[in-house]
Amino acid sequence: MKILAVEDDAVARAVLKKALQRLDHEVVLAPDGHAALQLLQETPVRVVVSDWMMPEVDGLELCRRIRRRTGAEYVYFILLTARDATAENQVAAADAGVDDFLTKPLDVSELWTRLRVAERILRYTTQVQQLEEMLPICSYCKKIRDDQNYWQQIEGYISERTGSDFSHSVCPDCYTRVVIPELEKLRAEAPPPPPATPAPFTGERKP
Repeated sequence: MKILAVEDDAVARAVLKKALQRLDHEVVLAPDGHAALQLLQETPVRVVVSDWMMPEVDGLELCRRIRRRTGAEYVYFILLTARDATAENQVAAADAGVDDFLTKPLDVSELWTRLRVAERILRYTTQVQQLEEMLPICSYCKKIRDDQNYWQQIEGYISERTGSDFSHSVCPDCYTRVVIPELEKLRAEAPPPPPATPAPFTGERKP
């Protein structure tokens, strides 16, 4: 993956770059939040690893500005910090849109784990985005045509690409518009019940 590494300390920036390259990732460097935002406008990057404490535009503000962009692909944001992952810090990061934490000093095995999660999340995000785009769907039976010109139910199409399972129900509008008229039609077409047959007379009277 191409990863944007944002770190204002030159030594820490070099360490982060070397760690990412050891994990076979392409690295784009930015010395501060302003430079990172400029690079994101020019270079398509899906993952940002950023230091929290930076002058002017810190890691949280950088994440907020990335999240405010419109029409851009989702960027997975990993916050690199020397701060403890206290509940207060986690809430602040979550409110800013941060996806994950890494604490200093940098642990390469932890970095590898976080990036594997990022790859998985971004793959699912891309699949969902593709599903939200225009799909060839039959206006009668609602089947979807896949890339091999094969028509299949929409549940199967989505399940194959995202691993999602489905439960089925009927919304209130469809229940009123479709189900109730069908039930009334079935009642109207049903044959009348046969007349009740009186019990045969046996000649005996009940006391």
